[in-house]
Amino acid sequence: MNDWIIHLIEGGGYWGIAFLMVIENVFPPIPSELIMGLGGIAVARGRMEFWPLMLAGTVGSTLGNYCWYLLGRSLGYERLQPFVDRFGRWLTVDWTDVERIVRFFRGHGQWVVFGVRFAPFMRTMISLPAGLTRMGHVKFLAFTFAGAAIWNAILAGAGYYLGRNFGDLEKYTGPFATVTLGMVLIAYLWRVVTWKPRC
Repeated sequence: MNDWIIHLIEGGGYWGIAFLMVIENVFPPIPSELIMGLGGIAVARGRMEFWPLMLAGTVGSTLGNYCWYLLGRSLGYERLQPFVDRFGRWLTVDWTDVERIVRFFRGHGQWVVFGVRFAPFMRTMISLPAGLTRMGHVKFLAFTFAGAAIWNAILAGAGYYLGRNFGDLEKYTGPFATVTLGMVLIAYLWRVVTWKPRC
């Protein structure tokens, strides 16, 4: 996959970056760390400019997240009740929890959307509850764009300063992502074992 990403960036330039960032946010297994990191290396080698790279990556990331937002908005959280009633045990929530989350999200969801942009496994999926709770389009896009811009700047900057040694970036981001996934899995299993419905 890495070779395919490299060829697409080399052949497509900024459009390739934007396309990859859309895909990365629709199908999360494609790593934004690699995409923007390679973009940063291209800047260091004089093949790209930093600000056009940032614009392409951030617009692509925002559009990819917007797809999940629109899906959630078209469904609406009310349609989830039969699903929650049936699988609440494995979701570790009941409908009272869902309504409480919805109330919180409607009041403070824009900051959740912004903050979670820096979480490796949640930055895409948070767009779905934003849509389910029908956060305003402009608010969602603005906070998504802002959070994605900061994250992309960090990745592109890391790629720029590492230059040819991009493997060093993967050396750190890979273990970090693995540890984070392990912690999330352990927390989920603990919650499943200890969870009891309210009624």
